[in-house]
Amino acid sequence: MSALTWAVAAVVTDDAGRVLLCRQGRGERHGLPGGRLRPAESPVHAATRDIRAETGWEVEVVDLVGLYHLAGWCGPSPVARAASAAGRAGPLPDVLVHVFRARTRGSGPVGDPAGGCRLSWHHPSALPEALTPTTRAALTDALAGRSGVLRDAAPGDPAPAAGHPPGQRSTPPADRTPQH
Repeated sequence: MSALTWAVAAVVTDDAGRVLLCRQGRGERHGLPGGRLRPAESPVHAATRDIRAETGWEVEVVDLVGLYHLAGWCGPSPVARAASAAGRAGPLPDVLVHVFRARTRGSGPVGDPAGGCRLSWHHPSALPEALTPTTRAALTDALAGRSGVLRDAAPGDPAPAAGHPPGQRSTPPADRTPQH
């Protein structure tokens, strides 16, 4: 394993149940809003700080969807966006992303989003096909109602689909999918 970078992201929903996604720069893939942890910062604080900075929205963190591991992957993850903004290039370290479930607070953004992030809201049944691996895996788990998932996220993971989560590389806790 290479050096490990800690990152945060969130599946942010609004009152209509839509999911907030970010497309960075010229990237074709959509990702979850988020960023890197600072020294001595809690993952929950980092998530609320980074989401507000990136999107302009105040959010309430509801719970942890899971921890997602990316092994030296070089795509537009929260860490890749942070590295790019810092002017660094080259292969990335392994990344461990804390992905939370969060809800927006208020009726609109309280600030201007960071430059370069094109935000868009998507109904869970109409998500874009081009998603980052962490986004794809976390949305699948969050939309299935899972919490506490431990997963390796890989570029080839299938897209989220109602009632059909992708094969997991590690076993999540007992299925917590709400029964209707």
